[in-house]
Amino acid sequence: MLRFTAPLLAAACAMALAVPALAETKVPGDPHADDPVGIVADPCPTHEKPSDEAGWKLWNLHMLTRDFGQLCRYAAANKAIEGQKVRVVFMGDSITDNWINLDPTMFQNGLVDRGISGQTTQQMLVRFRNDVIALKPQAVHIMAMTNDIAGNTGAATMETVLGNIQTMADLARAHGIKVIIASVPPAAAFPWSPGMTPAPQVAAINTWLADYARANGFTFVDYHKAMAQPDGAMKPGLSSDGVHPTKEGYAIMRPLAEAAIAKTLGAK
Repeated sequence: MLRFTAPLLAAACAMALAVPALAETKVPGDPHADDPVGIVADPCPTHEKPSDEAGWKLWNLHMLTRDFGQLCRYAAANKAIEGQKVRVVFMGDSITDNWINLDPTMFQNGLVDRGISGQTTQQMLVRFRNDVIALKPQAVHIMAMTNDIAGNTGAATMETVLGNIQTMADLARAHGIKVIIASVPPAAAFPWSPGMTPAPQVAAINTWLADYARANGFTFVDYHKAMAQPDGAMKPGLSSDGVHPTKEGYAIMRPLAEAAIAKTLGAK
């Protein structure tokens, strides 16, 4: 059996960093197919997200196969706040990602937005160490599963998806980070995934989340109850497409989030 001593392992790592490998599998037409792969010193080359549909599809495929968790998205931003006091990290998908754009004053005084549009819980789990644990926040606000229901990264069982939430919460608790679990916001349909009727699954998930938070001493914040119609759809005027909140939608969400933070952390 080959045994690696510390100096030998360090030398092997140095060689690997010095000469990055090229991708073995290349998608035809991918403009970034020659990006380095493997363990390298700088895994985050700068690429602009295309605005055209064909270019976006290639970018999305490149992302899913090369940076599944999108660790590069906030790498520079995380480095920029090293050593600063972080009260709450908001981990989520586009609903969290868009929040800072439509209500920028929300993310001040130690509140940090780490939402990424389109992400599922398994992608959030991949980046949880970099985008949450490494920032050493007092609490994490987890709002997810819209894209799991929509199938953005394929199929998964309900147990797997809910397990991803549990794992993120377990990781937070293990590092002394308090947990705020948010409901899945209302949605009766997904514009990007037509044919689905998500409202029943959203309702079932939210019941589970509320029970899970209560059983574990976490704070539960119920955006769904405040924003949903009886049929599970978003109330008129609160969303641009039935899923993503407008400014008016975030105006309802903000005081609920602030109350949850105050309950979890106490006064500023």
